Amino acid sequence: MEPGSSSRPRTAPSQKLSKTIVRGLVLLIIVAVFYFALRHHRVPQAADRQAANRAAGEHALAPDFALPDLAGKQVNLSSYRGRVVLLDFWATWCGPCREEVPHFVQLQNKYANQGLQIIGVSMDDAPDPVREFYRLFKMNYPVVMGGAKTGELYGGVLGLPIAFLIGRDGRITARHIGAINFTAFEKEIVDLLRTNPVASQ
Repeated sequence: MEPGSSSRPRTAPSQKLSKTIVRGLVLLIIVAVFYFALRHHRVPQAADRQAANRAAGEHALAPDFALPDLAGKQVNLSSYRGRVVLLDFWATWCGPCREEVPHFVQLQNKYANQGLQIIGVSMDDAPDPVREFYRLFKMNYPVVMGGAKTGELYGGVLGLPIAFLIGRDGRITARHIGAINFTAFEKEIVDLLRTNPVASQ
């Protein structure tokens, strides 16, 4: 062996090329897997969330309640059997709730003669701010004072607003949590109003 020469065997050019190709293939596979995962994983859209909301408790009989309205008159949910009911859990301190009320006033005006009845369930601690809000926003549907027990009847009210659509047969057909897409919401109401009335029970 000549002085200064290395005792380690030299790597053949073909071996270096093979290692480079293998590393490139591995990297390509990793990139492909990552790209595939991104393509098939998407953030749930509003329509997906809305469908999930509707699925929860769908077609269950709406729990009945008897609660006082702002004038002290008792309101029984079951007395509206035969009508399509929009049951809205809300509060005066809830921003999205305040934005929805004018839309509900319009819906009540537009579809009352076809069988729609909106009922607001206020989750405020006291009726005084609700009465003032009712007057200012010219609300045209009954508002009752709810509470934790009322919320529990409907699966718990952990956030507001929550709106339930109840068919003429008294069964829940949809649940909407959070701000509503009113175009789609109105279509749901119209579809329910087209169903044949049922006798009050």
